[in-house]
Amino acid sequence: MTENYVDGLSLEEKASLTSGSDFWHSQSVAGIESILLTDGPHGVRKQPEGGDALGLGHSIPATCFPPAVGLGSSWNLDLIRQVGEALGDEAKAEQVSVLLGPGINIKRSPLCGRNFEYVSEDPFLSGRVAAALITGIQSRGVGTSLKHFAANNQEHDRMRVSADVDERTLREIYLAGFEYAVKTAAPTTVMCSYNKINGVYSSQNHWLLTEVLREQWGFDGLVVSDWGAVNDRVAALAAGLDLEMPPTGTDTQIVDAVRGGDLDESVLTTAAERLSTLVKHTAAARTEGHTYDVERHHELARTAAAESAVLLANDGELLPLTPGGQTVAVIGEFACSPRYQGAGSSQVVPTKLDNALDAILDLEGADRVTFAPGFTFDGTPDDDMVTEAVDAARRADVAVLFLGLPSATESEGFDRTDIELPADQIALLEAVHGANPNTVVVLANGGVVSIEPWKDHAAAILEGWLLGQAGGSAIADLLFGITNPSGRLTETIPLRLQDNPSYLHFPGSQQHVRYGEGLYVGYRYYDSALREVAYPFGFGLSYTTFDITDTSVEAGENSAEVTVTVRNSGDRAGSTVVQVYVHDASESIDRPEQELKSFAKVHLDPDESATVNITLDTRAFAYWSVAAQDWAIEPGDYEIRVGFSSRDIARTDTITLAGNVGVGTLDAMSTIGEWLAHPVGSAVLGAAMSAAAGEGAQSVSPEMMALAGSMPLGKLATFGLGITEEQVEQLVAAAAQPAS
Repeated sequence: MTENYVDGLSLEEKASLTSGSDFWHSQSVAGIESILLTDGPHGVRKQPEGGDALGLGHSIPATCFPPAVGLGSSWNLDLIRQVGEALGDEAKAEQVSVLLGPGINIKRSPLCGRNFEYVSEDPFLSGRVAAALITGIQSRGVGTSLKHFAANNQEHDRMRVSADVDERTLREIYLAGFEYAVKTAAPTTVMCSYNKINGVYSSQNHWLLTEVLREQWGFDGLVVSDWGAVNDRVAALAAGLDLEMPPTGTDTQIVDAVRGGDLDESVLTTAAERLSTLVKHTAAARTEGHTYDVERHHELARTAAAESAVLLANDGELLPLTPGGQTVAVIGEFACSPRYQGAGSSQVVPTKLDNALDAILDLEGADRVTFAPGFTFDGTPDDDMVTEAVDAARRADVAVLFLGLPSATESEGFDRTDIELPADQIALLEAVHGANPNTVVVLANGGVVSIEPWKDHAAAILEGWLLGQAGGSAIADLLFGITNPSGRLTETIPLRLQDNPSYLHFPGSQQHVRYGEGLYVGYRYYDSALREVAYPFGFGLSYTTFDITDTSVEAGENSAEVTVTVRNSGDRAGSTVVQVYVHDASESIDRPEQELKSFAKVHLDPDESATVNITLDTRAFAYWSVAAQDWAIEPGDYEIRVGFSSRDIARTDTITLAGNVGVGTLDAMSTIGEWLAHPVGSAVLGAAMSAAAGEGAQSVSPEMMALAGSMPLGKLATFGLGITEEQVEQLVAAAAQPAS
């Protein structure tokens, strides 16, 4: 399986290759050099020599790109790939062999403290974003680590909790994004999560790491632990985990297990070979003298930030502002002390840091801008600061409030307890809006915040997420129309936390969290339950308007080709995201109302049109069949819905597919309804019922048919309802014969 065979190594040497030498490095053994693995989902976080053991201290400067919460909202896979290339260049410049990212765990609940590091509530979108980023990074010879595999959807008790989730939900929601990224982008490593899945730690879950990841998906890279995720070295190695990080000094356990017959040496050899192969495949990352253009990367970060922000409201077209055209009161400490990334292991020391206040001053002119901090980050109300802010707003044409979540409220390591903005910030907003109705709110937050309680006090709302080191300049570009907003929501913003489908189950108790909502995560629930939301999945405004003028759908063999024509019907150049959802109109099994199955970001000049060609492959129509242990497509009608969000569907076309679900077998426990729906069983049972009834028998009432329809055939004999067990056996045998 590898060109770097390790068969000649001693047992001890092979065992040492399956754990690190220190917090960030693998071990060096017999010509196989040590490599550096370090954090980097949105920027290279390499510690200098002698850094702290936990790795949360100082690191070398690197470009801080928008974290996944922002970058994913761009829906721009080409841009995301470019960011990946830049990350690869910076990693290479620091001789980093493996960048630990991207993270694509599903945003099951808006309370997850690490949601800023993840892409979406939707696995289709998450997988595509991950694949683009991996492709970009690995094009520079640097490895990646797709994480956290799997079902790591909360921080509460993350090192012990069991995610109790049914197989179909796992396959369709929590594994699908990983599957796509593995199959299409081939990450060099996959990182296992801390948690258990249905009672088994991910680090020692053979079904997950070997049967699914390797045997079914074809992954041939290395599985590395999350830092500290291994609880049993021998069990983990046997399950398919190749590299423990950081080391725990337990290599002798592996040696003893092999010598004692508890672990086959071939398993150890394979793991050592995978580490050796990783070292070889990332050799280009350790080339001396590689450099990158710091300023060019900063400008790329600025472009990415601008495409990541989402314009949620713009009453009366208050935005964009005109440079030099009005007086502006800039209010809120975030304007000059930006919150640009999440807290925890992914924190990057930026090469430079823009703030929105300076950028607005540059565009508007110092004589037209006033600033008032308005609040403190600790949430303590300050009447004097509010009075100052209100006075500034009253004297200005427009008030721009920078509100959001302080870093102490969301971080790796703990979850949020609510989704509200701090009360003192809402009070400030109400006071400012009372003094000046031309009030714009710019948000800084890693997780969704509730907007419904205060949205009537804002004429315009720009969701700025966490936008990286150039976010301040990007926000100014958006406010003044230098850039047209094009970000779209990757997660639903509910009216209130209690509306979220995971609300009653999150974060669990007694070291278990039950995924009781099943498939109905995010918009899959809100759209199926017809639940009103603040802003739907895929939503985002622009300074121009777009129309879908034509669609056509051509059905293939359980696939479809979709052609969409979109037009910029406004007076500004801009970008929109064409979204394609699939609805199973003939469903006989439980399925969400609709699911995102393709998208395309399109840039158009005023009155320009473009045609987008989209392929929906077989997976676009499939569900996971637990019975068949495979992806299945029901025969029947499917609606292809094209629009600009899950709640803004412009065109719907219907196609009919043959499906790939064969005729099932019948037995005594098959219901009468199932017998009557079966092409052979219906004839067999119908003939038997006619013969039993004889001529002149009374017709069966609808009520009786409804009752009988859910009753297993064999129970008719149990209850003595005109059929014997022998006759049931004869019917089952007859139904097994092919149709004539």
